Amino acid sequence: MDDAQPNEGAEDAEFAEIAELILRTDGASRGNPGHAAAGVVVESPTGEMIAFGKQYLGVITNNQAEYRALILGLKTVELFHPRRVMVYMDSELVVNQMTGRYKVNDGPLKDLWREARELASALPAVTFTHVLRAKNAAADRLANEALDAHARARR
Repeated sequence: MDDAQPNEGAEDAEFAEIAELILRTDGASRGNPGHAAAGVVVESPTGEMIAFGKQYLGVITNNQAEYRALILGLKTVELFHPRRVMVYMDSELVVNQMTGRYKVNDGPLKDLWREARELASALPAVTFTHVLRAKNAAADRLANEALDAHARARR
């Protein structure tokens, strides 16, 4: 398991305080349900990558993987004590559920949504924005790297 970690040379995450952070997350599954993974990128407002991570998640649905990536990302940004977090995801469903535009009906998704809402509400200010996959390429790449590493390990 590769949880998100600060980049080499970054300040100690437990003591660093950055006013504003950008969080990019992506969950990917090969099949639905299928083998799934999460990719997370934390950036400064200037686009400098501060932390990143990837994690194999097991066999789950794509939407569950998207939520698990968001949860991993929110736990990571929490270490930096930001005053504002802008979350960018390519999952329109998760963004709309997190902003309250869509209801969450699915049982397993509802539990993940609750966990993500708790983490987000513990931060001072969090916004959620849907972006196209191309604008989320680093998080997508990390999720796919975790899937590829798991597939190689199974051979």
